[in-house]
Amino acid sequence: MNTNLDGTTPARGVSAIAPKEGGGFPNPGLPPHVHRQADVSKAAEKRAERLVAAMFLLSVIGTAIFIVAYFLVTPTGTNIFAEEGSPSALWWSNLVTGLGLAIAVFFIGAAAVHWAKTLMPDEEMVEERHDIRSSDETREIAVGIITDGLEESGIARRPVIVTAMVAAFAALPIAVLAPLSTLGPLPGNKLHHTFWGHNPGQRLARDHDGTPIKLSDVAMNSIFHVMPEGLTEETPHFLEERAKAATVIVRIDPKLSKNPESMANGVDGILAFSKICTHVGCPVALYEQQTHHMLCPCHQSTFDVTNGAKVIFGPAHRPLPQLPIEVDDEGYLVATGDFPEPIGPSFWDTHKDK
Repeated sequence: MNTNLDGTTPARGVSAIAPKEGGGFPNPGLPPHVHRQADVSKAAEKRAERLVAAMFLLSVIGTAIFIVAYFLVTPTGTNIFAEEGSPSALWWSNLVTGLGLAIAVFFIGAAAVHWAKTLMPDEEMVEERHDIRSSDETREIAVGIITDGLEESGIARRPVIVTAMVAAFAALPIAVLAPLSTLGPLPGNKLHHTFWGHNPGQRLARDHDGTPIKLSDVAMNSIFHVMPEGLTEETPHFLEERAKAATVIVRIDPKLSKNPESMANGVDGILAFSKICTHVGCPVALYEQQTHHMLCPCHQSTFDVTNGAKVIFGPAHRPLPQLPIEVDDEGYLVATGDFPEPIGPSFWDTHKDK
């Protein structure tokens, strides 16, 4: 078994203990300092400075490559290396844009590392540990050390590096901003309106065949998936309008209602709600007749029909918007207007008056 220098057995986890009377382990000290080429040669210092500046400028070139490639080497549009829309076009787009961004980011890091290794101060210092709160005099000395360090780093004396570094950091964000120009127009208030509001008084029609629904067609505890009767394939932006107008109607016993305001927007216990979940937009298509709950199959958000479709479980944080309905002179169910708030997933100004 190993023993300590004084012949005793070492404690568990300790390989050796130097005897206290011998002064403990000796301080190994610091190895001899080796000066760098840039420390002893002005020519080497200038070469290092030019190399750092060159790498920052290469970063700028990488950013420019990315931006040019984003518009001229696209996977589905213009591509100067391959046929538009071909697999080769996608390959070239990924290659050139990725290469440009890699060059931009890599050479900023490489320049910073080379600057630190060749031009920053390279002297070892030993400072004895002191109290956490230094004296005012010591703190002033510390500020002076920081100031001296900034001066020794050469930031003020190396305008070429500073200019190239600023150019690299200023150019790189452009690579992030460039794709924003192709995101398309702002949605404006399109998210706040659906086809139901285009022509108040539209009849509710069955989703599968477009036939209007009478009050007498809706049995107790039944559910219908409906669309506006006037929404056809000839309607401008048909698919978009159809997606936003998706609605379900259910009929409950008015005595079970916990929300008089919600019942006032229905007729004889028939209530109409947006079919689009307010969490991430999945279709709320499952209805539990016994509990009068509507369930989103994606993330199990559950809405209580008897209480204005308020959320009782799941990640959705606001009720399903309710469509106000009534009965026309012929007994058909009609919408009196649009949903009172935007349908679907919530966003920052969901309740902003548009």
